[in-house]
Amino acid sequence: MIPEDLRYTAEHEWVAGDATGSVRVGVTYFAQDALGDIVFVELPEVGAVVTAGEACGEIESTKSVSEIYAPLSGRVVARNDALVDAPETVNSDPYGAGWLVQLELADPAAVGGLLDAAAYRELTER
Repeated sequence: MIPEDLRYTAEHEWVAGDATGSVRVGVTYFAQDALGDIVFVELPEVGAVVTAGEACGEIESTKSVSEIYAPLSGRVVARNDALVDAPETVNSDPYGAGWLVQLELADPAAVGGLLDAAAYRELTER
C-alpha cells in the first residue's frame, strides 16, 4: 500500500509530482489507517503560503485530531474542497480522490529530499 512513484515524509504525507514545481499532497494509507474514520478535514486557503514542516491544516477522526504538515514550502494553488462534504474519501482513496492540496513549490528540487517508497516502507515497518 505504498506507491513506488510518490515521495513521503516522516509525518506520513505523500507528494506526487517532480521537479517541475507543482505537486499534489495527501496523507498516506498508513496515516489514514492509524487515524480511523475521518469526519472532518480543514485545509489551507488557495493562495496561502506554507512552510515545510509547519502545520497547515487538520484532520479530525473519530479517534483524534491531527495536524497536517506541509511537506515542502510553497503556495497553495488548489485544494480538494470535495473533502468538506466527504472527508471519508481520505480513508477510501488516500492516494487518489482523497488528495488534500496542490502546491506550487518555492524550491522544486526539494522534492528530492523527501523519502522514497523504500525509505518510507522502512519507517512504517518499525
